[in-house]
Amino acid sequence: MSGLVREIAGREVTITSPDKPYFPKLGWTKLDIIEYFLEVAPALLGVLGRRPVLLQRFPSGVGGNNFFQKRIPDTAPEWIETTTVETVNGTPSRALVLADEAHLVWAVNQGAFVLHAWPFRVGAPGVDELRIDLDPGPGVGWSQIVDAAHATRELLAATGIRSWVKSSGSKGLHVYVPVTGSFDSYDVRGAAVTVARRLAAGHPELCTDRWWKEERGSRVFVDFNQNAPHKTVFGAWTVRPRVGAQVSTPVRWDEIDTFDPNELTVETVPERLRTQGDAWAGMYDDPQDIGALIDEWRNGLETVGDAPWPPVYPKMPFEPPRVAPSRARKPDEDH
Repeated sequence: MSGLVREIAGREVTITSPDKPYFPKLGWTKLDIIEYFLEVAPALLGVLGRRPVLLQRFPSGVGGNNFFQKRIPDTAPEWIETTTVETVNGTPSRALVLADEAHLVWAVNQGAFVLHAWPFRVGAPGVDELRIDLDPGPGVGWSQIVDAAHATRELLAATGIRSWVKSSGSKGLHVYVPVTGSFDSYDVRGAAVTVARRLAAGHPELCTDRWWKEERGSRVFVDFNQNAPHKTVFGAWTVRPRVGAQVSTPVRWDEIDTFDPNELTVETVPERLRTQGDAWAGMYDDPQDIGALIDEWRNGLETVGDAPWPPVYPKMPFEPPRVAPSRARKPDEDH
């Protein structure tokens, strides 16, 4: 089959090479993956709808070459909605906005079953999500990730903040908080720094806020920099380029002790969604006030300092030196 045209969300969307293997070891074709996305589209658009997305394209499916595409070409259909986003150095790009199912299918037809989302919606006044990425280092087991997620939830709840959780589609968990107000990414990152520092202080054997890998040990890294300006995060309901086609899936807090993230795949997730419903349904109807976390970060800047930033960012006020501790000059080396 060379191609077909489907009417989706009132648009005619061309699906090229629908029989192309996207996950060859599973026998899943491009059309199969598109059908998966159409099944989960209402839940997915509840999270990613109206957001700009960075496409990670696998034109030949899993196992082939892949690349990131931020700029949508002028050859895209005229109905494709885009918005301008900027890199940390101010370079503008024309990014896809996930306006509806047609835009979603258009992206997947490009080989982009991996969607990395910005933390704001087009037309909104500011960032609307705090994202806590619980990242396992070497030697960290799944039970430690689960324990770190519970600790994160309890910490936030003690501050009066409700949170939600999803599998990363790989080895970690992502804790989300929909936020109120018109916070920018600097403030939201500051809130994440507060969470990371509190977790590291309260659970020093389990969690770390150490940016340098050599300092983390076998602990769960609370990656606060996933909230830095212009950072995108692996989107809910999208598919990891793994052999098993695992899905980053919203789950309920009462099941994280028992579920197996490797079993949440393009094959199992639609049925789960049909029978159990969307664990994140209504999440954005209940935005949370993270002002206290932001204030704690701001108030500590002159005494505690900021946390390290990724190397692509300009040097920030109150930031510690950008050098790994093992390479830092010792005091006696200055003489």
